[in-house]
Amino acid sequence: MRDVTAEGESVLELLPLVFADPGEARARAEEVLRAGPQPLHASVAHQVLGIWQRDFGDLRMALRHLRRARDLAARAESADREADVLATLGVALVHAGRTRQGLASFERGVARGSGHTRSRVLYRRAYVWWVLGRHREALEDVRRALPVLRQVGDDIWTARALTLRATVHLALGAVDRAVADFTAAERLWDTTGQEHDKADAVESRGLAAFRSGDIPAALRLLDEAEERYAKLGTPTYMLSIRRCEVLMAAGLAPEALAEADTTIALLDRIGGQSTRKAELLMAAARAARSAGDPHTAIARAAVAVRLFAAQRRTWWETHARLVLIEARVAAGRRSGRLVADAAAVAAKLASFGSPAAPEASLLAGRIALALGWTADAERHLAVAARSRYGGPPPARVTGWAAQALRARASGSRRGVLEACRRGLDVLDDHRMTLGASELRAHATAQGAELAALAQEVSLAHGTPRRLLEWSERWRATVLSAPPTRPPADPALLSGLTAYREIAARAEEARMEGRPVPALEREQRRLEREIRSRTHHIRGAAPHAGDHFDVARLLDRLGEARLVELAVVDGRVHVLLCGQGRVRRFTGGPLAEAVAEAEYVQAGLRRLAHPGAEARLPLVEAAGLRLQELLLGGAAAHLGSGPAVIVPPGALHRVPWALLPALRDRVLSVSPSAGSWLRARETEPPPGGRQVLVRGPGLATGGAEVPELADRYGTATVLEGDDAQVPRVLEHLDGAALAHLAAHGTFRADSPLFSALRMADGPLIVHDFDRLARSPYRIILSSCDTARLASVGADELLGLVTALLPLGTAGVVASSAPVNDAAVVPLMLALHKGLDAGLTLAESLRDARATLPQDPVHQATGWAFAAFGAA
Repeated sequence: MRDVTAEGESVLELLPLVFADPGEARARAEEVLRAGPQPLHASVAHQVLGIWQRDFGDLRMALRHLRRARDLAARAESADREADVLATLGVALVHAGRTRQGLASFERGVARGSGHTRSRVLYRRAYVWWVLGRHREALEDVRRALPVLRQVGDDIWTARALTLRATVHLALGAVDRAVADFTAAERLWDTTGQEHDKADAVESRGLAAFRSGDIPAALRLLDEAEERYAKLGTPTYMLSIRRCEVLMAAGLAPEALAEADTTIALLDRIGGQSTRKAELLMAAARAARSAGDPHTAIARAAVAVRLFAAQRRTWWETHARLVLIEARVAAGRRSGRLVADAAAVAAKLASFGSPAAPEASLLAGRIALALGWTADAERHLAVAARSRYGGPPPARVTGWAAQALRARASGSRRGVLEACRRGLDVLDDHRMTLGASELRAHATAQGAELAALAQEVSLAHGTPRRLLEWSERWRATVLSAPPTRPPADPALLSGLTAYREIAARAEEARMEGRPVPALEREQRRLEREIRSRTHHIRGAAPHAGDHFDVARLLDRLGEARLVELAVVDGRVHVLLCGQGRVRRFTGGPLAEAVAEAEYVQAGLRRLAHPGAEARLPLVEAAGLRLQELLLGGAAAHLGSGPAVIVPPGALHRVPWALLPALRDRVLSVSPSAGSWLRARETEPPPGGRQVLVRGPGLATGGAEVPELADRYGTATVLEGDDAQVPRVLEHLDGAALAHLAAHGTFRADSPLFSALRMADGPLIVHDFDRLARSPYRIILSSCDTARLASVGADELLGLVTALLPLGTAGVVASSAPVNDAAVVPLMLALHKGLDAGLTLAESLRDARATLPQDPVHQATGWAFAAFGAA
């Protein structure tokens, strides 16, 4: 005879199990139903299956199971059982967008339940209030539920209630209260076996870290939560929504958009929660707008607004309307109606206590300014400016941006510059909490408007020296301090090794004509893992880097001239520094210069191969046009000494030696005047070690390396099996001179995976970050090694910029494909100059002059540039 009591207890255990081990709970519930149980036990089993389908599967199936569970509970004549199921059904109905029916189910559940059960119903209704954005009602229901849950010693539901209250506090901007509740909840979770709830707690701590401004910790915790969910075999849509938010704050909008789209597709495929789909659509809209695709943002935000409205989620609908208005403005729309809409959204958000209210007021003020409505603009901007003294960095930057616009509208030049300086200081401190160079670079985009405003005012009312100072203020900031060295993370190191092995196998398979899709998938997975782990690295204490000193620059230049190209309102302005002063000349439109530079790059690619001689005059003519656009009248005032070019990110691929005024002079390129100064003042390491590396697969076999080995005599030569990444890095660390003859690959989609091909696979930018000190001088003799990705406000990511903050004072690299055979004599001549005591720039100038005058050799010489100051 069956033990009915034991069987009943076993069935009731399924409810807590669904959040401890969801898969096991589902299997056992199905087993219970197959046994033909009594109505009470069948009600529990159907409820468990309904919860599983609600949170991880098909919402329509969830509603069927939960309605069946409700009916069976009524047949069993158990009021508490019925109340409990009504609460679970209420949650599912709200997630399905049937808000009125869901709230009605809760009303019946509260009325039917008593004591402990009623407090659980109140907790779940509080959760629904949070989903609906009705935070005051959520806090009230948690307040009523918590004392009873604590009194009966229900640690699991007490921890859930504390976690929910913390999440509501975060939505209202009360980070300290949220952290206190999360901490209390986590202490309780440690006493339970609720693995899914524990994963949710880790996810929630990630959200709290994000709200407090700690992006590395947020990314680490969200990744940890994802690993926990994966072990349980349960997808989670809130995690994707939260990750999208953090990725956007980190400047990774394309990744956020991809995450949102993938999760939306999954929800559509399984018939999942309508509420989560609406939130993901809003996240996708924000990401698309940040990624520069306002039309996609408008489409996604409009659907999100409609869904939120149908779900009676006014808080969420108002936030989605803000995103929709921002996207319309980004698409070029301006109207009085948009001002009114943005103002109405700002007022509503303020009434909700939303931290996004200042952002909406700033938007209303911007549109009003564009329409010339200065009185309206001042009213809205004054409200937005109040956030400049408190809250997380983005909120304070919003406030300082509003203050800067107010000052500009009132004609206060000093006020604009002070607001821009204060706002950029906030971002400087925030940026330095990020350890990964990629995140630091992307974070600068948040300061682009402030930097542009300061430059506009400096151009209109200031001196060339002041414009130079502001051009430098937010340019190449990633290079102002060394990146945080990755910790001795075994998982990161093993990931880099695995990535190298897979990439090498994929390359070998391609060369043999074998299919590589599986290898490429694994390579992409490892890339994501490596990027993710580097994003977890925290930066050092807040530090604004070296203060740029114009007088120090002018003193260090001596007879040289530094030409910094500042872009203001789409036009190039040439700042010529030298002879103790800074002069300004006007260049051409940036868009025309970028188009001309692309034309030149195409010409150099053709000239790298014999038979394209007819292209040479066209390329030279394009060089003259580039000079007119980029140097203007400054070309006649360069003097006869060395020249240093500091281009904006959009022009980093210009082959500067092609310009007639620069062709025969000592020429170097630098991402900023400040980074040139740091390179100029970098001392070479003791010992003077030279390292020569020859990678596999070069057309010439790296023919210059044996001759260079003979010339230097004591140089370390790494080739064949010795040219493996760990050994190469060991010898590069702290070398005085390194010459790497290896195939270069530039990754525009992920610049920190740009690589040099070694015997055991790619040597990537992330590998260089592990050096204590990169070589003082480094020569990269292959194609595309100087190609960089322009990100953030005016940052550049790639091989060259990875080396400069690590102790490298000078780099020679190419910005275009080159002819391997023509590279050999150029490199030999370059080293001859170095052996004679010349700098890299002097040696490269002299090396170009020794080359044959045929188009292939000339194009090869123009493709290479000297970066830095060594």
